[in-house]
Amino acid sequence: MILFSIAKFYKRCHMIKEWNLLRAVACLSIVFLHSTTQTSRIVGHLQNDFYSLGRILLCFATPTFIVLSIIILANRYSNKMPDNFWKKRIKFILIPFISFGIIDALVSKYFNENILIWEKILENIFTGNFVGWFILVIFQLYALHHLVVHFKLAMRWFLPTSLLLMFSYLYMINSGLVNLGDYSHMNKLPIIAWLGYFSFAFIIGKHYSRISLFLFRYRWWTLLLVAISLIIVYFSYEAGIRGVHSRRLDLFPLVFSISSAILAWGQLIPNNNLINIISNYSFGIYLIHWQYQRIFATYISNLFSSYLANVTVLFVISLLASIFTVKLISVIPFGSFIVGKIKKRKLLQGNIKKRIDQNGELAG
Repeated sequence: MILFSIAKFYKRCHMIKEWNLLRAVACLSIVFLHSTTQTSRIVGHLQNDFYSLGRILLCFATPTFIVLSIIILANRYSNKMPDNFWKKRIKFILIPFISFGIIDALVSKYFNENILIWEKILENIFTGNFVGWFILVIFQLYALHHLVVHFKLAMRWFLPTSLLLMFSYLYMINSGLVNLGDYSHMNKLPIIAWLGYFSFAFIIGKHYSRISLFLFRYRWWTLLLVAISLIIVYFSYEAGIRGVHSRRLDLFPLVFSISSAILAWGQLIPNNNLINIISNYSFGIYLIHWQYQRIFATYISNLFSSYLANVTVLFVISLLASIFTVKLISVIPFGSFIVGKIKKRKLLQGNIKKRIDQNGELAG
């Protein structure tokens, strides 16, 4: 029994390793994309097709965050939800979302004195009009996951139905058939915009032990899928579809091809402390980096004659400042209600190693 528990633990560590890599890649991609956004707010965007296409490709990151959340959820809770599920997620995800909805309003007020602070706070929290909007999507998908598990909904019909509904909705909002005027930022919030992502992620998570082996075995083919997905986005761009946002229809194959490649090749990469740190702090980084970039961009955007150099400096400084801030806030009382729960990985691994040694298994 002890040996089985130990084997299960090491198997779990192996699985989590590529999840950490995928989360870290998505996090860094978002920070870099926003570095171009904030730099261009000061000096303007480059008039270059390679640059514009690159920004579109980086938009894969936010859907990937959402997909990974469902993969992990479906892997851990494919048959039954734990009793404390909602309590933990309200404490460590929803409350930080509200906290940064307030922080974003305060920073916005700093840049624009005409903003009505309470109106901006309510708009952030209830309409997701700031960088933390995806949390509103995540909670809808949590509820959907609960329903799928509770009623044991079959994916053989749910998957094609969800894809049809999602692509129909995305087509309507991208073609202007759905127009919310000043609240167009809410187009991405309804769960229907993410149904296809949910279904595929649920299947991957529920059967991850088999799918991960399949992806590893055919890992070279995942690179071909990435290439095909890139070509699809390129032809969409050439056809005049140039919006830089996560609601693009052509992002769907890109998200799953890149995710598949990272989940496959990530199994070969040894555990890396830097990857684990970025992964562990990713939620806080996502929420904090935007505010730092809004402030730092004013001073950095004209620092060098090279646009790319300015973007890179803003990226590095905002990332390091975000990690430092997350670490600092996480050690103060109630810090987890601001930046989310930070896992104490070294302590956890140390405790398990101690338990293994005490049982005499694998000791020495």
